[in-house]
Amino acid sequence: MKTSHPKGLYFLFTIEMWERFSYYGMRALLMLYMTKFLLFSTVKAGNIYGFYTGLVYATPLIGGYLADRYLGQRKCIFIGSILMALGQFALAVPVLPIFYMALGLLIIGNGFFKPNISSIVGQLYDKDDPRKDGGFTIFYMGINLGAFFAPFICGTLGEKFSYSYGFIAAGVGMLIGLSIFLWGNKKFLAHHGMAPVHCSDAKEEYCDTDVVNLDKPITKEEWQRIAVIFILVFFSIFFWSAFEQAGSSLTLFADHSTNRMIPFLHKEFPASYFQAVNPMFIFILAPLFSMLWTNLADKNKAPSIPAKFAAGLGFVSLSFLLMIVASGFNHNGIKVSFFWLIGVYFLQTVGELCLSPVGLSMVTKLSPAKFTSLLMGTWFLASFAANLLAGSFAGHYDTMNHNLFFMVPILTTGISAIILAFLVKPLKKWMHGIK
Repeated sequence: MKTSHPKGLYFLFTIEMWERFSYYGMRALLMLYMTKFLLFSTVKAGNIYGFYTGLVYATPLIGGYLADRYLGQRKCIFIGSILMALGQFALAVPVLPIFYMALGLLIIGNGFFKPNISSIVGQLYDKDDPRKDGGFTIFYMGINLGAFFAPFICGTLGEKFSYSYGFIAAGVGMLIGLSIFLWGNKKFLAHHGMAPVHCSDAKEEYCDTDVVNLDKPITKEEWQRIAVIFILVFFSIFFWSAFEQAGSSLTLFADHSTNRMIPFLHKEFPASYFQAVNPMFIFILAPLFSMLWTNLADKNKAPSIPAKFAAGLGFVSLSFLLMIVASGFNHNGIKVSFFWLIGVYFLQTVGELCLSPVGLSMVTKLSPAKFTSLLMGTWFLASFAANLLAGSFAGHYDTMNHNLFFMVPILTTGISAIILAFLVKPLKKWMHGIK
């Protein structure tokens, strides 16, 4: 069995790294920008944050459809990159109507970009290739390497100098990713993603032989696999609605309630720096998880995809239990150690590695080839619903008792984990041998 990964994986890793640098750089500043510069209330800022991050995950459904049917994945990646770069630079203009226009550009651009780069990663492997989960975990490292550096660069520029400088840095990161894509896509990706799945009008050498026939009916097994995708997408809503508190309520906890003084230096670091903790842990742990899934697959002991999802939900539930303990120490103006948030992000990272890259891989494994990008968009659609819930919920951070506030994600993710654990066996049956 092959153990090395295709070169195209590392090429796409690099592009995704810069795109995520751009996204997480602006996300680290967005809540602070709205509450401190635009002077929005916490409720209004939380709702806008939720709608923005939600729509970022809704538009991939459209982008995936356009790629499958009309444009091909590479054209969509190019269009999305241009639109997102324009959006980041527009955010640097401190005018309210342009602020909303910029968010719109970022939402539409992300819809073109996000599902299609993930779909091309899946095309680099055969459907039953045991390296695929590991490959997506490595790809996920690219996401989080960019997310790790973004708060330090964009956050420092934004909080210490000007928010405009932070958003400009995010735009430059997107342009770097686009430049790398234009330079190497023909060299490293061969024919993958060059044409839409109905290739009748495309050059034959650009057509994937297993995705040309759009008229082939969906079989009963394929419908059951699609059902598994939708069921796991549903459960992932509970995961992401809790996980996405990182950019909203947990950022406010970091800003208002956390002692951010650097030991011995007596200097306070920006609250946005906490956005680097999760990607730092991803980068440390992702290679270990990649090796773990591959080694367990070799021994035929790998947990099923639904079992991994249940574990991911369980770890996020535990992370908010830790937040209740931390908030208990935060009273009478006493700020808590930043190590509490680091512990929270560690548990969330373990949960994320059990669910998010596995989910990307799951879609490419279970979906019929002609619907891969569309169903990848459906996977991201869960985050649309989750982010709307997360933003609306975060808007109550200042008005709710914090113990009660953090109890909500404990219950939603914990109960979901238990229910999903009972569904593991029937879902495995519907996957028809896909692992």
